[in-house]
Amino acid sequence: MHTSMYEKRIATVLAVLVVTACASVHAQVPSKQSLDREFAALGSGFVSTTAQVNGTTLHYVSGGKGRAIFLLHGFPQDWYAFHRIMPRLAKQFTVVAVDLRGIGGSAASAGGYDVANMAKDIHELAEQLHLENVYVAGHDIGGMVAYAFARLYPETSRGVMMLDAPLPGLGPWEEIKANPVAWHINFHQVPELPERLLAGRQRIYFRYFLAPNTFSDPDVGHYVESYAGPEHLRSLLEIYRAFPADEKFDAAQGTAINVPLVVATGGNSPFEKLMPSIAASLRAHGCAKVKIEVIKNGVHYLVEEQPDAVAELIERYASF
Repeated sequence: MHTSMYEKRIATVLAVLVVTACASVHAQVPSKQSLDREFAALGSGFVSTTAQVNGTTLHYVSGGKGRAIFLLHGFPQDWYAFHRIMPRLAKQFTVVAVDLRGIGGSAASAGGYDVANMAKDIHELAEQLHLENVYVAGHDIGGMVAYAFARLYPETSRGVMMLDAPLPGLGPWEEIKANPVAWHINFHQVPELPERLLAGRQRIYFRYFLAPNTFSDPDVGHYVESYAGPEHLRSLLEIYRAFPADEKFDAAQGTAINVPLVVATGGNSPFEKLMPSIAASLRAHGCAKVKIEVIKNGVHYLVEEQPDAVAELIERYASF
């Protein structure tokens, strides 16, 4: 009997969980005190709070003064993904780092995990905070939401940056999904099974993606806490299960827009060679201002790998 592709994917997941279990079994979920220390490390002037928007509750951390920048995280992270650059950016911008719907301090919901609806979350948050003409920088899934924001709310967006973020339904998306490095996309979309395999094993699973030379054990522990509850773990998976809807949304966007878009990637990222194709697809869909930026010695988690380079890039494009 031949082993199906589905069975091979499941075998891969099980192997990951087993192989890394020994190294992670004694790690502890961070306490509230450690989470408080992480927030305090940002320095004075930052606040951590929530807002009721678009039928849900969003948690965000904000600080600084000046023109607004929204920072949107990817998998498997939350607002803390940007903690290394927030103090620097806050010297000249109002910085708002958001937990996406259902993640970390944000409330889980029955649905609404497609990028268009999550972009609406951010738009309503900006309105509630009385922030106009905002800049949105997103990593990974956050970059997908940032692009949807530019599409839906071009009148209130002065620019968008997508950090190593492929776009569902555009350019080389099918090639990206077929790449072994993106095996987790299909795994996350399987109904019910990922919840059962990952519950209680978040640390083991996240450590597979978050390399020890970049992410400390406390870093990983922070993200374990953000996805510890079953409703938060389900929210993560529902974001991936919404990708087919995201593909249709992105492919349908063809109206000309002048919002400046930056597609940024690491020089060592598997996506680096695909960026020209992504940019070409954006231009073909009506995006008049698209630039490509490559961050030297970066791979995927660019903010942690090259924080100064990412901060400089955001400062350069968000300042106009």
